[in-house]
Amino acid sequence: MTFDKKNLTDNQLLDLYKRLLKPRLIEEKMLILIRQGKVSKWFSGIGQEAISVGVTAVLDNDEYILPMHRNLGVFTGRDIPLYRLFSQWQGKANGFTKGRDRSFHFGTQQYKIIGMISHLGPQLGVADGIALANKLKKNGKITAVFTGEGATSEGDFHEALNIASVWELPVMFVIENNGYGLSTPTNEQYRCENLADKGIGYGMESHIVDGNNILEVFNLLSELKASMIERPRPVLLEFKTFRMRGHEEASGTKYVPQELMDLWAIKDPVDNYRKFLVENGILSEEFDSALKNEIKKEIDEALAIANAEPEIEATYSGELDDVYKPYQHEAFEPSEEKENIRFIDAISASLRESMERHPESVIMGQDIADYGGAFKITDGFMAQFGKERVRNTPICESAIVSAGMGLSINGYKAIVEMQFADFVSTGFNPIVNLLAKSHYRWLEKADVVVRMPCGGGTQAGPFHSQTNEAWFTKTPGLKVVYPAFPYDAKGLLNTSINDPNPVLFFEHKQLYRSIHQEVPKEYYTIPLGKAALLKEGNEVTIISFGAAVHWALDTLSKNTTISADLLDLRTLQPLDTEAIYASVKKTGRVIIYQEDSMFGGLASDISALIMENCFKYLDAPVKRVASLDSPIPFTKALEDQYLPKGRFEKELMELLAY
Repeated sequence: MTFDKKNLTDNQLLDLYKRLLKPRLIEEKMLILIRQGKVSKWFSGIGQEAISVGVTAVLDNDEYILPMHRNLGVFTGRDIPLYRLFSQWQGKANGFTKGRDRSFHFGTQQYKIIGMISHLGPQLGVADGIALANKLKKNGKITAVFTGEGATSEGDFHEALNIASVWELPVMFVIENNGYGLSTPTNEQYRCENLADKGIGYGMESHIVDGNNILEVFNLLSELKASMIERPRPVLLEFKTFRMRGHEEASGTKYVPQELMDLWAIKDPVDNYRKFLVENGILSEEFDSALKNEIKKEIDEALAIANAEPEIEATYSGELDDVYKPYQHEAFEPSEEKENIRFIDAISASLRESMERHPESVIMGQDIADYGGAFKITDGFMAQFGKERVRNTPICESAIVSAGMGLSINGYKAIVEMQFADFVSTGFNPIVNLLAKSHYRWLEKADVVVRMPCGGGTQAGPFHSQTNEAWFTKTPGLKVVYPAFPYDAKGLLNTSINDPNPVLFFEHKQLYRSIHQEVPKEYYTIPLGKAALLKEGNEVTIISFGAAVHWALDTLSKNTTISADLLDLRTLQPLDTEAIYASVKKTGRVIIYQEDSMFGGLASDISALIMENCFKYLDAPVKRVASLDSPIPFTKALEDQYLPKGRFEKELMELLAY
């Protein structure tokens, strides 16, 4: 291995050695603790330290790094107190996740490190969002994100590279090619000769680097960083390296040929660099020994602090209180001056007023800029707010949702438009595994609103007509809003954008241009989690949301003899159980009316809640009315049969006659 120190001073060379040595010595200690059963799991980076250390040494402390399992050198390079790392690995309170996640599955704004999730790919999109925020701030900052050779096969990898290239985002995409994805060798993972070649298709500059040579890593990245500040762009970096331990300690390395282990042992990044420093008179044996003793003492002292820390005590409130970031609703009262507008106009007005109120907000979606969106909701927005804040996106929902998370991490509000709610399935992973869990895992907000044009009645078929709110109402950490009227749509969307938690905001397409209402011209808000009582009666409670609210109103207008409470939920998560129970206790009968198919829909949970909490007040079984348990069809006759509109009145009358 050849080292070229270029113009680095002896102090700089020694500093890099200290940075390499510290994670190696911690690793060696961790292997002892694993054998003693004092730590449950460990993902070793022995043999790969030069990459983590080199990247971290090049970036400023206020530049974000998104590491992986094996990047201990990132955390030590940012000088995180070791006792906090040991507490994290032991699942104690002084760690970063309160015992809720393990190893390096955490982030910390204090040290500008954004930890991984096990799904790997989404963090690449998060890096895009962080870099986009830096670009909007014009602060000249670089973002570095790590991934392994295995994750380069994930769709998120390709989506993130494409976005970064199209938007010219200053991101270093760091691939640690260590030869194996768990036990699968690279020749079973991809057919290109080098992973760096994957950058070519995205018009991206790429480099192949000896990941075991700390000076090659540091010198190249130093040059690249200076160049990326001058000309913002993404760069793909493939670091050739090897991990000398198993995927995690329990898995071992029996699947690796011994000759390969021997070959890479010769290329050890710490031993070779130490030899170079000693041979060039930069490092003495005495200084090396003293340095090792100093680090080992720091490790032992930090471990003693972590060991003395008590185990976490589980409490219901402690867990449930951190699912969402606390948010105190800020009430803006509606003005007297009103205008008669459509549902779609109310959505557009909310977005426009929120963009004005929050200059740190960005809207992203397919065709939303020049074209104004598939439904023309953002028509004219680009002229008012500029293309930087109203951004057309490639067709890559997963990476765009992840980029929304990155924007939130770096101080922005993200509003993501799904062209149709059905398409959210390709962005499902980062919504339910990243946005929903971030605050619970490490107290990081996900200030992202995902707008969801949904629903049937327009003969759009199985891929453009679903109302899929139940995919998300069962996921702790998400808020789900589903208005039925223009007034509610504007006020609730304003609140959703203010709320720092992730919100799925459902907008029924059939209501866009069919429903008008008097709506205040000025900005106002409506609190989430409050249902609206549209009609009052004493015979039955009708619980509904979205377009089904209007179908229920039609039924009641045709049969004026029915005395019913009609409750429009408006918000599905959090759910206004207080309003539900109060009405059910009054009427003694309840029917839940939803557009979604029956099995597994929200009506089932509401029914269960009523049975558990209001059973003694019921005069009849709880009834649910929903669409057929089939995909939603295209032809009108089939769609009319699928939707519950034609069955509701009969079911309602049977309930009243029970």
